[in-house]
Order: sequence, then C-alpha cells, then structure tokens
Amino acid sequence: MKKIKIAQVGVTHEHAPGKIVSLKKLPDIYEIAGYVNDLSFNELPQHYRDFSPQCYEGLKELTLDEVLNDPEIQAVTVEVPNNELVSMAIKFAERGIAMHMDKPAGLELGRYRELLDICKAKKVPFQMGFMFRGNPAFQFCIKAIREKLIGDVITIEADMNHGYGGEAYQEYISQFSGGLMYNLGCHLIDFIVAAMGRPENVTGFLKSAPGDPSHIKNNCMAVLEYPNAYAVVSSCSRQYNTSGVRTIHIVGTHGSIIFSPIEAFAPNCVEMNIHVVKNSPGLPAGIHTLKFPLQHDRYTEQLIELAQIIRGERESSYSLEHDYLVHETTLAAAGYIDWKK
Repeated sequence: MKKIKIAQVGVTHEHAPGKIVSLKKLPDIYEIAGYVNDLSFNELPQHYRDFSPQCYEGLKELTLDEVLNDPEIQAVTVEVPNNELVSMAIKFAERGIAMHMDKPAGLELGRYRELLDICKAKKVPFQMGFMFRGNPAFQFCIKAIREKLIGDVITIEADMNHGYGGEAYQEYISQFSGGLMYNLGCHLIDFIVAAMGRPENVTGFLKSAPGDPSHIKNNCMAVLEYPNAYAVVSSCSRQYNTSGVRTIHIVGTHGSIIFSPIEAFAPNCVEMNIHVVKNSPGLPAGIHTLKFPLQHDRYTEQLIELAQIIRGERESSYSLEHDYLVHETTLAAAGYIDWKK
C-alpha cells in the first residue's frame, strides 16, 4: 500500500519531539517529507526556546510555504505553540490536508468552531492529539463507565500532577491565565467527557503552588458536575515526584477502579486495581488486578488510526462535536469562558 506523505509543522510544542519520534516508528505507513522549524516565526508562549535536533536527524527542513503548496503532502502534524495551533491548522484545512493537531485548541472557542466546520465541510480528516487516546487503560475505563461495569459513577478523581521542568516550566505556565488547567487538564477532560458526556456545570479553581507568585497558576482544580456524580480534575507542577505518580480513581455504586501510574511504556505496562461487587461478563465479583497491553510511546496508535481514516478504512474514534465539547469544557475549567448550562 502506498505510503502517506506527511510533514511536521512546528518544533516548539511540548509534544513535538514525541510526535516526530512516533512517526519515525511507522516507516511502512508514512513517508516523512520533513519538518518546519517555527522558532523563526512564532512568538507566542512556547515551551521550547530551542528544539531537540537529534529527533529530526535525517529529515529535511522545510518552509511553511513548501508544505502548504506541495501537492504530494497528504497530512501534517501541527506542533506549534498552544495559542497558535488553530490558526495554523486552518491553513491546512482550507487546502484539504489531513491533520493531527496538538492540544489545547486555543483561547477562542469560535475560531476552533471555524476550524472544525471547515474540516466537516471539506471532509478533511482531523485528529486531536490528546495523549491518552491511545492508552488501553483509559479506553477500558471509558467502556467500563458507559457499560456500568462498576454501576453508576459517583465520583471520578483524576490528576495531571508532576514535578518536572524546574523554574523554566513555571515561567512558561505563567504566560497562560488558565495555567495548568488549560495546558494539561484538557487531557483528562477529554477522557471524562468521552465517558460521561456533557457536564451540567463546570467550575475551575486556579491557584499558585505554595511559594510561587500569584500570577503563576500552577496549582489548579476543576469540578465537572453531572446529575448524580462529579468529576474532579487537578494539576500541580510542584509535586515532589514526577508524572509517574499521577492517579485515576473512579467510584461507582457497584465497585471502584484505581490505577497509578496512569501510563507506562515497554517493558512496563499499566496495572489497574478494580473492585467489582457484582458478576459481569468476563469479570466475576471480587478484587482484580488488570494488566494492559504494552505501549511503546503515546502516539503510535493514534497515528495508525489517522492513516486508516485518510485511506477511508474507518471513521474517527472521536467526533468533531466531541472535540468541540472537550474544548468548551476546558476553557470553562480554565476560567476563560462561563459555562452554558
């Protein structure tokens, strides 16, 4: 089968290095045309003031115009700074070029709606880069919640805490008034909305961690309210440990699910403790430890799916309306908009 010619647009997003490494692992699916170094033209808040050249070794550096106007390029990964993602993605959507766009989808909900509407009208394959979409433990939880494996959900508690990046990371986060809820909380909101649907109400709490100036919103929490349940999303960048202690805890009327760390890569795998009160198909009542299939990185599964969508072999696992709802919820949780009940 003919390979899909793809380019990476941007090297400054936090996930840009991981994305190009994942693409390199799929030589039978993708032909990488090259990458665009956006350090020369993006001035918005960005995590990388430089980039990791070893990730792009052997690849051709292209200009933005070269990628936009190459008729052989079928897809792009959009990896520019957070607030520039949507504007950049629209350039490719208007030309009918499929894309994987990283998170979050900017500060203007209407502008994001415009992007999604273009993709819908032109039938442009579009994929958001939420990093847990290829995680088998998260996919299990979505299915378990929808099918009421542990009964009706009472609470979901999920965190994106970490201790990496030092003072440079705190400075980076200070450039967003929505802080870590905007930058990282969106990953968990994507998961919760996929499992639970539209919240009745969304309330965000944006604070600075102890010892940090008040303008650095690096200790954040949001509550997503449902008719008989609530979900709490939290993220602090001053945790004593790294992201390896992030935790998901789901309590239902007939059981509970807990796992930490929430992601692991080969040779390690995610292990989940699940307590089921009632027998269910394939899982008898009792306390179980589930081990999930190995992942080698965050994005391979998503990029394989993107290729299948481009080839017309399948529909996207996530609708454009879901993507819009996730960002609407994220902006409300991060204090940028009021929630519309």
